[in-house]
Amino acid sequence: MGIVLKQRVAVIGAGWAGLAAAVSLAKQGIAVSVFETALTLGGRARAVEWQGQRLDNGQHILLGAYGETLRLMRLVGVDMDHALLRLPLRLLFPGQFDLATQHLPAPLHLLAGMLQAKGLSWVERRAALVFMAKLRWCNFRLPQDISVLALLQQHRQPHNVVRFLWEPLCLAALNTPLPEASAQSFLNVLRDAFGRRRADSDLLLPRTDLSALFPDRAAGYIRSHGGEVTTGATVDAVSAAPDGLRLDFSGSSATFSHVVCAVPPYRLAALLGNLPALNGITTAAANLGCQPIYTVWLQYPQPFALPFPMLGLTDGPGQWVLDRDRMCGQSGLLAVVVSAAGPHQALPQEELAETVHRQLAQLMHDLPKPTWHKVIAEKRATFACTPDCKRPDQRTPLKNFYLAGDYTAGDYPATLEGAVRSGVQCAQLVLATAAL
Repeated sequence: MGIVLKQRVAVIGAGWAGLAAAVSLAKQGIAVSVFETALTLGGRARAVEWQGQRLDNGQHILLGAYGETLRLMRLVGVDMDHALLRLPLRLLFPGQFDLATQHLPAPLHLLAGMLQAKGLSWVERRAALVFMAKLRWCNFRLPQDISVLALLQQHRQPHNVVRFLWEPLCLAALNTPLPEASAQSFLNVLRDAFGRRRADSDLLLPRTDLSALFPDRAAGYIRSHGGEVTTGATVDAVSAAPDGLRLDFSGSSATFSHVVCAVPPYRLAALLGNLPALNGITTAAANLGCQPIYTVWLQYPQPFALPFPMLGLTDGPGQWVLDRDRMCGQSGLLAVVVSAAGPHQALPQEELAETVHRQLAQLMHDLPKPTWHKVIAEKRATFACTPDCKRPDQRTPLKNFYLAGDYTAGDYPATLEGAVRSGVQCAQLVLATAAL
């Protein structure tokens, strides 16, 4: 039997962090009120309508190690076999590099994959394996956080190993360039992906748009447990009230005993200006840097199949290309990901799309011109995951007010799993103050 609260709980924001908090509370019998500014659920991992198709504002790949995300997806009724395409990890840069993990227990699956990797010399493969062995020996913990680039230089990682292995993994996980990226956060991801079970390193590619993958199901679960999820409802301010915390939204107001604030860090200052107890948190959040993610969608007139649903790219702005036909049945549609800051930001979108098309044409000869393209630029997609960056805790100095989001304190960088973990943590803090 769930815990029954005498209080009312509000969640501001229906991204993956906010919905994770609300679902976790709903599971315990708490009727939560969720407020979302947008009309589409999912926050920075959501569906976008374009040219009669449902795209995503960005491509988000899950790993088998994302235990909390997968647990909540099952809880809200997601059919995992149909929703996710599970594949053993493969890093394939056609004609240049190919590493595939093998069906062996961890870490032998990575060891065997590295020994058979194409595109590396024996010296280069040995350097990568020695590096991973040293990381396991120190339990993936550093005495002091440094940049990923500095760590790789300390361990004398060869250029090709960095180019085809460590840099792509770092950009995919941290969305922060090597000279600026937190080595400890990177090692946390490597630990969970490669240090425990073989299946933890599996790629889980969404077979549907990101809103349908979890947020829409989560909203249905919350409503079926007595809660409400309101879209198009912007919370303008939070202020203290004699009996709790007052939310002003869309010309109305309501008072709640507990509030989970799951908005991006750059929105906190405007939202929490009436709460001086949180000035330190809003300042810390404002001081977090940010990194962009650009997604270039290209619709081609004819279907084709990439040799693997996700390929690495070189010699251009695009870093990964994903085959949406193999993933979602969207024939001829490719999504190209450009992570972190770079020269591409200065290009007009038309020129960026044309540059990415030429990059793809180097892999696929006789590639026709796309019939349409769409560039989605999330200029503040993630926080900059730098060494020892000061991330605010989920618990705040204000009683019964909590922060959820991938930018809050935790082992993980700005990933779906990091967001979900923060939401679950907030729910646990609310439950700890529950009146039985």
